[in-house]
Amino acid sequence: MSEETYQPNAVELATELTIAWLSNPNTRTSADDVPAFLSQMHTSVQSLVGGSRTSEAPVEEPKQYVGAVTARKSLASPDHIISMIDGKSYKTLRRHLATNGMTPAEYRERYNLKADYPMVAATYSESRRAMAKKIGLGRKPGQTNAAKAGVAKSAPRKRKADDAAAG
Repeated sequence: MSEETYQPNAVELATELTIAWLSNPNTRTSADDVPAFLSQMHTSVQSLVGGSRTSEAPVEEPKQYVGAVTARKSLASPDHIISMIDGKSYKTLRRHLATNGMTPAEYRERYNLKADYPMVAATYSESRRAMAKKIGLGRKPGQTNAAKAGVAKSAPRKRKADDAAAG
């Protein structure tokens, strides 16, 4: 008994898949789209059936990105950071990068920036720091500014009446 391998016909498979696609009641298409879909389906089925017979796609080199501005110019002002993507100024780049589908690490890698390249403008960062310090963030409950700095509390001060009587 010889075992023969079944080689499906790419044209038949593509035709059956196209018929199944057209018979779906949710498919809304015009008659002009059917030949394009059939040829695309044939190409896909042929590449699947053919396996290793298809030629390999050329390996794409990593795309080199050129920034809208230089890294030095993007950090020239302490009030804002200029994006290398679009050349616009921002106080913080995180939301801008998220809308462009990138993380800060990917942004730094794409434009060959150092790991310590800031994502927030210096003055904005300082104002946020001052506001957080003012409302008491970063302290443990019940801790005062003096205790946090490591300064020991001094002896309680006498009242003014005691000062007048003593002196």
